[in-house]
Amino acid sequence: MMPHEYFAAQPTPTSELPDPAPLLRSLTTGVLEALAGIREVDQLARWLSEDAYRSLVTRANLSARARSARGVAPARPAFAIRSLRVAEPTDGVIEAVVVVAGPGRTRAVAIRLDGIDRRWRATSLAIL
Repeated sequence: MMPHEYFAAQPTPTSELPDPAPLLRSLTTGVLEALAGIREVDQLARWLSEDAYRSLVTRANLSARARSARGVAPARPAFAIRSLRVAEPTDGVIEAVVVVAGPGRTRAVAIRLDGIDRRWRATSLAIL
């Protein structure tokens, strides 16, 4: 193994990682709060890959602009997690859908977790 490979991010098998369900629930809550403007996206950075982080920052900024244009203050979103579906397409990778019910509508949050450096990191995130 070359030195640059040794210090690069190392994939981790699922057997060496914690149960992903608590992280999926917390991450979903954190993402929805960030989009609602009551949580800083930076607070979620440790669980997100660089691409997922940048994407969430962009979406949170767009949400903030939309709230500002309508004159709406940030408010804690009222929602409940209805279900969590998890699939493991390959070792060390989790693909999940978290169904969230709010007062106005029900949404799905799709999250891909990769086992990197002995912990889960969200490499893809979509709010549908």
